[in-house]
Amino acid sequence: MILVDSFGWIEFFTDGPLADKYYKYLKDESRVITPTIVLYEVYKKIKHERSEEEALIAVAQLNKTKVLPLNESIALFAADLSLKHALPMADAVVYATACLENADVVTSDSHFEGLSGVVFLKI
Repeated sequence: MILVDSFGWIEFFTDGPLADKYYKYLKDESRVITPTIVLYEVYKKIKHERSEEEALIAVAQLNKTKVLPLNESIALFAADLSLKHALPMADAVVYATACLENADVVTSDSHFEGLSGVVFLKI
């Protein structure tokens, strides 16, 4: 299983320079998990920079993956990971979700660089 973080989804939806690299991980939606915090971040960013219609289309695509809500186990583990790795809240939730689901995080967000279980994509 893999977890593409918000950076990756936004890169993919906006056809950024790494879109093709992210597509490689997104083409098999049955292998992708998505924390609800990623839904929030992707919807907000695309709605702000593009339109509500494009944001809703993006959410529909995300909903084809296995969407996982934030629960107590993830929240507490995320807090521990945040303290250990100095991760911002959303990134800690993403990382905790991936760890608990035995999934690799695919990202270009520098907060994740060097963490185990992370596939870091660079231009």
